[in-house]
Amino acid sequence: MNFLQSILETKSIQVAAAMKALPLGKVQKAAAARTDFRDFAGPLMHVEKGRVNIIAEIKRASPSKGTIRADADATVFAQAYERGGAAAISVLTETEYFKGSVEDLQAARNAQGLPVLRKDFIISEYQVYESAAIGADAILLIVRILDEKSLGRYLSLAGDLGMSVLVEVFAEEELKAAAKAGARLIGINNRNLDSFDTDITRAARMAAQLGKNMVSVSASGVSGRQDIEDGLRTGIHNFLVGESIMRATHPESFLRSLMES
Repeated sequence: MNFLQSILETKSIQVAAAMKALPLGKVQKAAAARTDFRDFAGPLMHVEKGRVNIIAEIKRASPSKGTIRADADATVFAQAYERGGAAAISVLTETEYFKGSVEDLQAARNAQGLPVLRKDFIISEYQVYESAAIGADAILLIVRILDEKSLGRYLSLAGDLGMSVLVEVFAEEELKAAAKAGARLIGINNRNLDSFDTDITRAARMAAQLGKNMVSVSASGVSGRQDIEDGLRTGIHNFLVGESIMRATHPESFLRSLMES
């Protein structure tokens, strides 16, 4: 099953409906009124030797794994992540396949002081404005689902609005496209979005190909401290971790265990 194709078909319908419910002009006005952005990229771009930065994710479900933690309270998890030492929080807002919501993002951001990444499948300029309007401090742009022109435009627009951008790549050609667009914070997805198969070593292999002004984030598949140590040995200091934290009995303690040698 091609998960990505199904997700994008659904997303296209959802975006069209959102634009009818709340016209672009109103969303642009709300986005322009934001003045409270928190710095998502800064701490990740300037890493001290040996330091580990965890972007802790609130993720209720996934297309391949099904329900992970359906009853998760975004407020409780966000506060636990902040206490546990996370550098930032990622929130899934995709509703159909990941069971996330805009409300989860807003609850997570209002509950603590860390910057919050909106993790979704952004295929429209409307969603970039919408992200700023709903309270996101950063957005995820997935190279695989955007053409060259759109990637560059959304990256620039997000910056103009005040948001950071994590640009996700999976293959070498996507990394080249990200570099050409001017991306600096690169999320290397260890998971193939077509099949959702995961290879935790992919980030290490691709991180070696980043330009000198680019910084990597290893995303997907981190299950314990050993995965963090393997990443550190290859020069990766930033990790986006979702499922393993969500499944942990004590998310705060688990998060600390990832960062402590």
